[in-house]
Amino acid sequence: MPDAVVIGAGPNGLVAANVLADAGWTVEVLEAQPEPGGAVRSDRGVHPDYVSDLFSAFYPLAAASPVLDRLRLHEHGLRWSHAPSVLAHPLSDGRCAVLERRAADTAAGLDGFAAGDGAAWRGLCGVWDRLGPDILGSLFTPFPPVRSAARLAARLRGAGGLRFARTMLLPVRRLGEEEFRGEAGRLLLAGNALHADLPPEAAGSGGFGWLMSMLGQSYGFPVATGGAGELTAALVRRLRARGGAVRCGERVVEVVVRSGRAVAVRTAGGETVPAGRAVLADVAVPDLYGGLVDERHLPGRFVRDLRGFQWDFATFKVDWALDGRVPWTAAGASTAGTVHLADGVDGLTRFAAQIATGQVPDRPFALFGQMTTADASRSPAGTESAWAYTHVPHEIKGDAGDDGLTGAWDAREQEAMADRVEAQVERYAPGFRSRILARRVLAPPTLQSMNANLHGGAINGGTTAIHQQLFFRPVPGTGRPETPVRGLYLASAGAHPGGGVHGAPGANAARAALRGRSLGGVLSRTQRAVSRRDRSGRSGGSGEHTDSSRS
Repeated sequence: MPDAVVIGAGPNGLVAANVLADAGWTVEVLEAQPEPGGAVRSDRGVHPDYVSDLFSAFYPLAAASPVLDRLRLHEHGLRWSHAPSVLAHPLSDGRCAVLERRAADTAAGLDGFAAGDGAAWRGLCGVWDRLGPDILGSLFTPFPPVRSAARLAARLRGAGGLRFARTMLLPVRRLGEEEFRGEAGRLLLAGNALHADLPPEAAGSGGFGWLMSMLGQSYGFPVATGGAGELTAALVRRLRARGGAVRCGERVVEVVVRSGRAVAVRTAGGETVPAGRAVLADVAVPDLYGGLVDERHLPGRFVRDLRGFQWDFATFKVDWALDGRVPWTAAGASTAGTVHLADGVDGLTRFAAQIATGQVPDRPFALFGQMTTADASRSPAGTESAWAYTHVPHEIKGDAGDDGLTGAWDAREQEAMADRVEAQVERYAPGFRSRILARRVLAPPTLQSMNANLHGGAINGGTTAIHQQLFFRPVPGTGRPETPVRGLYLASAGAHPGGGVHGAPGANAARAALRGRSLGGVLSRTQRAVSRRDRSGRSGGSGEHTDSSRS
């Protein structure tokens, strides 16, 4: 009998398994798909000479993550590769906003749009230099992140804390307007905010855009040399070297609960796999609660709160094998690994508004990846392994374009939407289509069929909006990996801090399992502390905070 069963061999599940194995636990990971990796996989399915990343591709959060750093995956074969420039946002007039590898170079480019914007960029970088380590510490530990938050608060007191808090809560459109006179700096912030489901007018989108921009400036947007699957392979090799097991093609259909405790899982093949100490679920929130765990094992209020769970945008992706490099009109886009394609900040607002009203965007914001530019091993010299994704509504009410798309995503609709994405690329790179050797279309239902956690192509495990972050993730009053079922821990992007390949939800769940606590225990201690405070008029003590800070 293994000490722990981990459901799902995505990056969070594999990180959780590795942390447990490091603590001496025996671990068995069960994965429904034929191969491990979740949304971190690659193949040669577009063209045999081209490596394509199926889902995620660029990994600034992985490069910044102390969780992954502690695993020392370079000792198990992982190598990072970078494009000459981090990202670019070309304009229709041939100019280009570029996030370079060096802050001084980024600043010089921004000054070309408006004098003084380079100094504004260096100012934002200076704030990151002072606060970034503690911000990352707060992100990658369970909520509440006591130690990192205390250090951050101390630094903020000497750096205009309320002003910084206001900046982080600003919509990214407003932040860009306050910081930059020219268009380039505004585009870098806003385009990075749209990596999540945060429209330019959303509260907190400025903070997210700034965070992603600073991660890119500090760490780049690296790719795994040889394909995203190499990151997964390193995690699997490390786990197996420590005695852990990964079994693929084993879909879990039930978490077995006895006397309020998770004791085993059952697979679609009828096997019961016992768990001696814990079950960790790298599973989408709605699939775990009321799915693998029957609602009768959950508190009524918890079940009611789950009805308010919100997914992030649905995703539509196209992969290409190109027989030459992308013919960008703006030369600055040719050296970037990531390229944002939209008609300025107004175009991003228009795109987000169409999704909010249930319309398939007619000029979709495309996040475009030039993988061979970032890693020469991806395709033959002089060619490009490329992809682009955009977002669409989960529930489609109409088509803002002329193709009558309904969300059926049959063959006709998939091809029409892929043509629409290509037309957007063609606007900034005339002749792009003439270089396509092969393409692959991954519509929302296709993405979900390849990874059940990507519900309708939602890639962040739930919205990034502030009402479902921190102690609201996945429902109000949680924010931690413990669940109402003893011995069961949420290890997916549905838990704090959310989406992105950084391993924090998996590591947090593993550490909670090692402590052996449940959400009920955490809440009861909090309630006792509140009760003592009510009786004495003073705080009930810091025991919970002290324990949390060890995470």
